[in-house]
Amino acid sequence: MFNATRKTLALLAVMASAGAGGAAIAGAAGDSGSNSSRGAQRSDEKPLTGDTAAKVKAAALARVEGGTVLRVETDADHGSAYEAHVRKPDGTEVEVLVNKSFEVTAVNEMRGRGDGPCDGPPTRGQR
Repeated sequence: MFNATRKTLALLAVMASAGAGGAAIAGAAGDSGSNSSRGAQRSDEKPLTGDTAAKVKAAALARVEGGTVLRVETDADHGSAYEAHVRKPDGTEVEVLVNKSFEVTAVNEMRGRGDGPCDGPPTRGQR
């Protein structure tokens, strides 16, 4: 009887380990590596860290009052040095472009809930 109990416990342990490993793999596969709950970071844009990230966040939040920065990264498609993805208090999202001097050069409205590129031309100098 003890032998059957040990076999059952061993089988349950193996199954639990396999399930946990599968869940970890599935979670890793679903993670885009961005610090945003919406939208994916492009492979040619790199996350910002440290002092640079702090300055880009500050510039973006100075332009989008009451906003929440979702992620900050290098910019690969607008000609700016950096970009910040910001959720406005009304729930819409914008992409704030920032130059190397940490000055906001444009604010682009994001399509829908921030799922993709801007709908139209950028809104330069929006407040």
